[in-house]
Amino acid sequence: MTPWILKIVKYVFVLLLITIMAFVGVYAIYNQPLPPGKSGLEADALALKMLKAANYNAYKNTRYLEWTFRKGAHKYAWDKHKGSVKVTWKNYTVDLTLGNHTRSIAFEDEKQLKGTEKDEMVKKAIAFFNNDSFWLVAPYKVFDKGVERSLVVLDDGTEALLVTFQSGGSTPGDSYLWRLRPNGFPESFEMWVKILPIGGLKASWDDWQVMKSGAFLPKSHTIGPITLNMGEVRGYN
Repeated sequence: MTPWILKIVKYVFVLLLITIMAFVGVYAIYNQPLPPGKSGLEADALALKMLKAANYNAYKNTRYLEWTFRKGAHKYAWDKHKGSVKVTWKNYTVDLTLGNHTRSIAFEDEKQLKGTEKDEMVKKAIAFFNNDSFWLVAPYKVFDKGVERSLVVLDDGTEALLVTFQSGGSTPGDSYLWRLRPNGFPESFEMWVKILPIGGLKASWDDWQVMKSGAFLPKSHTIGPITLNMGEVRGYN
């Protein structure tokens, strides 16, 4: 092995070692175990308090939701009453039928896709929608089918709502611990999710706006140094 190749190998090894040590340090500092909670009437009562504070009735009656995600890389137009959503990214558009994915239609530019090409784009649109819509409407999903609610008493004596999605979506088993204001309004949650190696990372839910329909929807979220921008959010009937 020539000297310059040996130097490159040593440099890569040192860089890899530093990266591993940095990750281990971050993991040791920030990783938290999933807290124990108690399911039952008290947990359900706290969930209902959160829904009331966030004006769930207005959200339920909101027909149309529009937003973007990842700096506009994903664009959505959701008709909640019809159960359909138009998902657009790059040069693809999928008219997604939520109750029956086989009825969905996919396009690449102006060309309608068929067969496996269509199936792949529909599958991708479903994954995008499941993730990106969660960051828009997560507080309103606490009584969805397959959701388990638990009451967690924090170290300071306040109550938090632990929500675990046992089924549905793209990543069943993920858990979120909602921190609430005294009136029940959601302000942040910590996450225990499969796609993140660190448990308990905090995401803000405090950048709210009121839609024309009266529903509360977020404009953005912060996770450490990262900002998730929801674009121009619209909710109307």
